[in-house]
Amino acid sequence: MTAVVHAEPDSAGLPAATVRSQVTVPLRFPDGFTTTAEVMTFRGLADDKEHLLLALGEWEQSLMGSLRGCVTGGGSVPLARLHSECMTGDVFGSERCDCGPQLREAVEEIAAVGGFLLYLRQEGRGIGLYSKLDAYSLQDAGLDTYEANLALGHGEDERDYSAAVQMLDALGATRIRLLSNNPDKAAQLEALGIDVVEQVPTGVHLSAANLGYLTAKRDHTRHTLELSQTAVRASADGDNGTTPTHAEMLQRIDEMVPRLRARAEETERLRRLPEDTVAELKDLGVFQILVPRAAGGYGMGVETYVEVVRRLARGDASTAWTAGHLIEHAWMLARWPRPVQEEVFANGPAPLAAATSAPVGVARKVSGGYAITGHWSFASGIMHSEWALLAAQAGDVRLQCLVPVAGLELLDVWDTDGLRGTGSNDLRATELFVPEYRAIDWSILSAPDNPGSKIHSDPLLHTPMATLLNLVAPAAALGSAEYAIGLFQERMLLRKEKNSIENRQAESPLAQARFANAYGLIATARLHWREAVQMVAVSQETPSRLFTDRQKAEYRLSLALSGEAAQEAVRLITAASGGSAHRLSHPLQRIQRDMNVLLSHPTLSADPILEQAGRGLLGLGFTASSF
Repeated sequence: MTAVVHAEPDSAGLPAATVRSQVTVPLRFPDGFTTTAEVMTFRGLADDKEHLLLALGEWEQSLMGSLRGCVTGGGSVPLARLHSECMTGDVFGSERCDCGPQLREAVEEIAAVGGFLLYLRQEGRGIGLYSKLDAYSLQDAGLDTYEANLALGHGEDERDYSAAVQMLDALGATRIRLLSNNPDKAAQLEALGIDVVEQVPTGVHLSAANLGYLTAKRDHTRHTLELSQTAVRASADGDNGTTPTHAEMLQRIDEMVPRLRARAEETERLRRLPEDTVAELKDLGVFQILVPRAAGGYGMGVETYVEVVRRLARGDASTAWTAGHLIEHAWMLARWPRPVQEEVFANGPAPLAAATSAPVGVARKVSGGYAITGHWSFASGIMHSEWALLAAQAGDVRLQCLVPVAGLELLDVWDTDGLRGTGSNDLRATELFVPEYRAIDWSILSAPDNPGSKIHSDPLLHTPMATLLNLVAPAAALGSAEYAIGLFQERMLLRKEKNSIENRQAESPLAQARFANAYGLIATARLHWREAVQMVAVSQETPSRLFTDRQKAEYRLSLALSGEAAQEAVRLITAASGGSAHRLSHPLQRIQRDMNVLLSHPTLSADPILEQAGRGLLGLGFTASSF
């Protein structure tokens, strides 16, 4: 049994509670998420109820860091949630409240960083289960959740958090980050001597059945809930669905890979994704991965996003490239002010938009907005998009303009040797009117505190725009190389050699060495790639979500080296696979062509990245503003 810290009575004068037992409990939720909790019970709680504390993740490290921080001013701080028991929501999955989804979310969030879930036996805001169900009847008659409690002779909220403070004190957790939308929880804890260094909002778990309940919490008790009209419509229409887990989403993609391989030749011939591929990506929810939950999306993290791109590339690099950017562009739209979000998410949680900034167009101020003129290249995904995000210069201000694709001239110029299926054609416009609300200063949109970050609680919305853009090509390159090594292994083990005494190529020592070399290069590419992805994930825990110059140099260098290693592995594999690998029907020649185009993209182009990364690592500062 792990030892716990015991504290003296707190500053509010509550009697000290003590831990009476501690037991390890493996947890598994209906959606498949698993973790392990140290479940603690207590003696001496003020209300004599059987409250529980679940210590999750690396809770001891976060607790010790917090204790050190009391002295030094630094250290980590445990993430904690005070969750009031809700049998209808937690056990039976009632959609009249958001308790069940909040409990599930809290366990995962806390387990990721270390901290505590306090499960408090305070059913129905302290009025009890039967009274809560009586209140439901009154709500059905037109009262809100608070009015119903008062009508039953109860207080609006009868919960008291003294026992929670005793439990935290018993572990020495007097400094916490509070996972809650409820400002009253933070106020009560502060009044009882707990230092709440940050209040972290939970997601908005909206359904058609709980809209009135959540609206009352937002309007009556100032809960930090963003209930946009888009989210309300999506809820009313039943479009929210169930958010897949990370593992479930990847399983969907893995099952799609064989179908992508079967469509690869068609994809190249069409020079865009086949309609079947686009429809399947939509059905699987791929374009919703980064869209905030309040807009009807999944609100998933960067790890899920890049893994999806990587695994799609094991089927077809053009599909991975196109989907990766369309996912990212939906995330970009969630950074815009509310009027734009209301418009673009009106027809569903996955608006498809192409984006291009090369070369920058010209914007002229006119009454009510701008008239833009330009010829933009490399609009990946434009063949499937209803919107286009275009860069335009208005005097000294760089704008991003959102326009319907129908108003643009599409130029069919994408005829390349690699990534042919991306349909990355050119766009042209002359004096096209853009309403002022659909044009925004790029520096505002790309900033950590962009307009969308004030609407949605998703931490990823604070991430600089270029961070996600830089991840697409390396993920596609890695997935393509993994596809190639699988083909090579299959050839070595199954194919008999025509001009050799060996029955299989795998029996040749030289071939064995070539395979090992290629395998090692892909392992190197994977390690560099994971290092970069981890840097982004860790940055989500920092207030600014910004990299220092050195971190930016390390990030771009890791991605560039990953791409180089993947490309070299594919070159070795193709060179060792014989003349048949160069038939247009063979996937290896396509992989090699796709890889060459991927490595020519600015996000993987080695020379400028190495130069700027060297400057950053040496502390000389960058000379390229786009780095």
